[in-house]
Amino acid sequence: MEPIRTLIVDDEPLAREGVRVLLRQDAGIEIVGECSNGREAVQAIEQHAPDLLFLDVQMPEMDGFGVLSQVAVARLPVVVFVTAYDQHALHAFEVHALDYVLKPFKDERFRQALERAKTQIRQQKVSEVSRRLVALLDHPPGTDHLTPPAEASYLTRLVVKAGGRIFFIKAEEVDWIEAADYYVRLHVRDKSHLLRETMSNLEQQLDPRRFQRIHRSTIVRLDRIASLEPYYHGDYTVRLRDGTRLRMSRRYRQRVEAVLRRSL
Repeated sequence: MEPIRTLIVDDEPLAREGVRVLLRQDAGIEIVGECSNGREAVQAIEQHAPDLLFLDVQMPEMDGFGVLSQVAVARLPVVVFVTAYDQHALHAFEVHALDYVLKPFKDERFRQALERAKTQIRQQKVSEVSRRLVALLDHPPGTDHLTPPAEASYLTRLVVKAGGRIFFIKAEEVDWIEAADYYVRLHVRDKSHLLRETMSNLEQQLDPRRFQRIHRSTIVRLDRIASLEPYYHGDYTVRLRDGTRLRMSRRYRQRVEAVLRRSL
């Protein structure tokens, strides 16, 4: 795996030095730059495209949240806030920061945040490689004109690693998907397969005309649904054609019903 390109942003020189010293103890980290204010940070992110950003909250001219708002979503790295102010923690996670480390911190606390970030970044890179491989299998060079662009943007196969082998599962074969800690479990007829991916990332890659989330831990292929049955307080039971029963929370009900009506 290539080194994780990392940017340090803090207006205090001693704080930047502390982060730098700890990062240099990890051979898997490459420090691509240091910034002392928000405007420098925005420019450095655009220039260096880091994988990981250690970001202070309160800085002159532009704070850490302002930095994130100025960067295109596609270029946002994994973010770990390092700050002396705990009142910003909720906002940090609302903007999808991975961690929030309070100063002064112990070395072990910093290393925990770094390990979490490394794991997240490696998962993203493996997922990206898998997506590119599947795209190449589905659309060999010179055949792009044969496939409508709207269809090409969604996964048609999923890459599963098991027992030292790599398996390709067609999306159309998947009946439903459930969260399983740091994995998702693909249910394909009477078998299941573990895939190292988050529910949110996978949901974004699947065609919403064919797959919909019905619960925070469940995604179902729509053409496998046999019926929707009232359950409790606005929740429903989704019965699949093979008899499997899944819970659908009211949060997702209207969207699922709307998609199902359009497909009739």
